[in-house]
Amino acid sequence: MASIDSSQNPPFIFADYKSSLLRGPMQSPIDIAGLYSRNSETKMGELLGSLSSRFTIGELDHDLTRNACCGGEPLGERMIVSGHVLNQLGNPVPGVLIEVWQANASGRYVHKADQHEAPIDPNFIGVGRCISDRDGQYRFCTIKPGAYPWKNHPNAWRPQHIHFSLLGEAINSRLVTQMYFPGDPLLSLDPIFMAVPAAARERLVSTFDLSISEVGFALGYHFDIVIAGGLSTPSEDDGGHG
Repeated sequence: MASIDSSQNPPFIFADYKSSLLRGPMQSPIDIAGLYSRNSETKMGELLGSLSSRFTIGELDHDLTRNACCGGEPLGERMIVSGHVLNQLGNPVPGVLIEVWQANASGRYVHKADQHEAPIDPNFIGVGRCISDRDGQYRFCTIKPGAYPWKNHPNAWRPQHIHFSLLGEAINSRLVTQMYFPGDPLLSLDPIFMAVPAAARERLVSTFDLSISEVGFALGYHFDIVIAGGLSTPSEDDGGHG
């Protein structure tokens, strides 16, 4: 594992993000690749190799508006999220497993720990996945998530966002991040977003893109994800952002 670039990624512990004080790691990350390379009995093939062939992607896995319907359609603004997975040179990265999860239009997750006063949508579970194609492109159809309250500080609200998890060609190359929406007034008030160095924050904000929209059906947002290098998409380093 390469060292974390503090100029691009949030610190493990950020005082304004209260729960990071308890769960943020106190020790430096373990160099997994280096550890295995020093053990002659361990094959690097156990770490490396294509992951995309190990997963079966369902026909509707990428469409969160249809993959959980039970007699109706989910409520809220339909949207298309699309972009490319790129390396540090700007080249497309095919075969990346991309998973997303999000709140529904009312800002409620389908999770027993989420008990705030907002309705659960019986036709929306808020999870999906796909694999980037030969051009590194991905595409999800979903519902625009709502903001929701959390207990970090008085009257705290999380901005509208979608969680992304990417698994590349090695098990130690996972990237977990969040995508936000342009013009959200909650961004500057959110300690998770503000924990990211200022120069890298805009990489987490999608752009409205009419060319991605589907006429009469859904608006479109563009979000490219760079998995390495100086322009990489900032990660959730403490592994537990809400």
